[in-house]
Amino acid sequence: MLIAGIIAEYNPFHNGHAYHIARTKQNGAEAVVAVMSSNFVQRGEPALLSKRSRAEAAVRCGADLVIELPVPWSCGNAQSFARGGVSLLCALGCVDILSFGSECGSTELIRVAVEAVSSEKTVLLLKEKLREGLSFASARECAVSELYGEETASVISSPNDTLAVEYIAEIKRQNDMLKPSAVKRLGASHDSGTPDEKGFASASHIRGLIKSGGDWINFVPEESAKVISREIHSGKAPSDYKKLETAVLAALRVSSAESFLWLPDISEGIENRIISAARSASTLDELFDAAKTKRYSHARIRRIVLHVFLGITSCLQNGVPPYIRVLALNGKGREILKIAQDTATLPIIARPQEIASLGQYERDVFAAECKASDLYELSLPVPGPCGAEFTGQIYYGV
Repeated sequence: MLIAGIIAEYNPFHNGHAYHIARTKQNGAEAVVAVMSSNFVQRGEPALLSKRSRAEAAVRCGADLVIELPVPWSCGNAQSFARGGVSLLCALGCVDILSFGSECGSTELIRVAVEAVSSEKTVLLLKEKLREGLSFASARECAVSELYGEETASVISSPNDTLAVEYIAEIKRQNDMLKPSAVKRLGASHDSGTPDEKGFASASHIRGLIKSGGDWINFVPEESAKVISREIHSGKAPSDYKKLETAVLAALRVSSAESFLWLPDISEGIENRIISAARSASTLDELFDAAKTKRYSHARIRRIVLHVFLGITSCLQNGVPPYIRVLALNGKGREILKIAQDTATLPIIARPQEIASLGQYERDVFAAECKASDLYELSLPVPGPCGAEFTGQIYYGV
């Protein structure tokens, strides 16, 4: 069985995601495994819907098996996100292809970009650009443009292609045989506020419509719409980061600069700027705006703030996910797991109680997951109790 892997957030699962899975299968994959973000995402905020409902929607709309990208990696930067996702697909030991959405649609051009960003010349010029005060992303794009031309640089200026570069680089680092395969992205661009005429809208636009009570239903597959509607009507969606705002600000106000040094992505005194902003800001938006500079991007600050709130340390995030946790599957997904019983290099977890018998690092990662899920419940329209990691059920599709 030819198995493809996809690394995604599905926040929420929309028409573009359904197209990606369908296209991946049209290109030869007989089954699709999705590594999907936990309850907090790379934007540095809670996911619109819980991980279990998003995993259910994915299986109802074409995925065969959904496994969890634990929270230390799901809310990390592009490198951490890619490291976590790729390592889990490699650890299954039976995934042949990594399929990803791409603005350029060219696997070869992305490979060229991988070589460009990792070259010694780029690394040296990148350091110069950083000294000029540019953010990492801008400095790297400028360095690649000067050395390798605008076409190659355009790859690392596009959100999906930037992740694709990290995916391929991570496959090389892990010396794995996973074959990368680009699927050209159709419709509205990433974070676009305008849908296209074919029914494709960006996830951010759909989230905005759901939160404002707008007309979102035509931008998601029918089965995904059923899940989203059910969660809304039961008070389990949409999440609202504003409901956590006071708690997040409180966590920052009582933090010291020294405590930030244990967090991922801390350098060049960024912790002092965030702490200073937190002590005067009355909202998160005020904090983000006050801390942002040409060098410190809005996204980076949002993630660091979330790391403080969730207690995500470098010791957790700098490693790789230590177990494979199943969130949802169908009949073909069961076949994949049966194969993986003989090929997987990590324990496959169906019940949280199984983690208790594993090592300290595994238990620490799961403890971080439990803490994040308990806090996530407070962001929902009807806040839920603690313990969702133990009461949540795997979704079994047909």
